[in-house]
Amino acid sequence: MNIRRITSLTALLSFIILFITIVVLYIVPQGRVAYWADWRLWGMTKEQWGNIHINIGLLFLLSILLHIYYNWKPLLNYLKNKARQLKVLTSEFNVALVLTLIFAIGTYFEAVPFNWVLEFNGHIKDRAAVKYGEPPYGHAELSTLKAFASKTGLDLAGSLKRLKQANMVFDNENQSLKEIARLNDISPQKVFLAMKPSGKRNRSDGLPPTPPPGAGNKTLADFSREYSVDIQQILKSLTDENVSASADMTIKQIARQNSMAPSDVYTLMRRVAGK
Repeated sequence: MNIRRITSLTALLSFIILFITIVVLYIVPQGRVAYWADWRLWGMTKEQWGNIHINIGLLFLLSILLHIYYNWKPLLNYLKNKARQLKVLTSEFNVALVLTLIFAIGTYFEAVPFNWVLEFNGHIKDRAAVKYGEPPYGHAELSTLKAFASKTGLDLAGSLKRLKQANMVFDNENQSLKEIARLNDISPQKVFLAMKPSGKRNRSDGLPPTPPPGAGNKTLADFSREYSVDIQQILKSLTDENVSASADMTIKQIARQNSMAPSDVYTLMRRVAGK
């Protein structure tokens, strides 16, 4: 067997799989949404796709290092000038370095057009959150039935009764929603829906004490619609605090425009909404 050929083919195949995982992880919902709704693609969860990405990435890295070893002389030739003298900062190397720095620095400062890729990614994840639904709080699927009922204001006894009526398999109130979901081959979200009395709203009027999952990517209009708060009152009060905002701006955008932290914007909104 030819080790050089095996190395090159391994690098090629691992690159193809790595490319696929990169695309999948680009479009996958945020972790809190994916775990809550038990999101899957081709039968695999977000966590499984991430695991494949890590290990195939490691294989690709090792094969590339071995590829460099076997092709060291040709690579050195790329770093030689016309006089065949070794020179690291050749024109080709400089162009490659500049391109790499442009992408790295442009992404860091979220400059155009690199921010378009990030914004489109955020748009995809926001749509996924709307499609699959947000959990009541981060990693809610890991909470036991007892803790979950307490945090969401559900009656525990009534919730357990409704789970039994829905023919859900579970042992006791100390099992997590994730465990129960696996036992019944459903998502934690569906366990929650089975626990809820019919007609009960997910959210009560007014903003929660702490920012809900994905709050930074929600617009003021989203908050008004989901939590029944007066958006005009919020906008007026934000203006009185010298905070520039509009109904279609997200918390992150408002924070960035006014040199504030997103959590400070939310705190101000909640204080206003509570008046």
